Amino acid sequence: MIVLVARYVTRPGMTDRVEAALREMITLSRQEEGCLRYEVNRSVERENEFLLYEVYRDEAALEAHRQAPHFRRIVEETIVPMLEQRERQFYRPVTP
Repeated sequence: MIVLVARYVTRPGMTDRVEAALREMITLSRQEEGCLRYEVNRSVERENEFLLYEVYRDEAALEAHRQAPHFRRIVEETIVPMLEQRERQFYRPVTP
């Protein structure tokens, strides 16, 4: 498995539009075969900040997600231009 944690900070006035796009992304991403979990959280303390937690079966599933038409349309073309900051970190689960 591979875990992706992303943090998005929106430009002023764009937060609700980003949230609407992320809601669509949740629905479509959860339908992907290799997507095991796709969670989006909005900060309680900083309303223009989102935390995404994504789990994929393997790196091939993550790459399929990145190549999906809905990812390109929603994330790359719609969301990214409305962000001030975008951070991504990748993790692997620690198992006994």
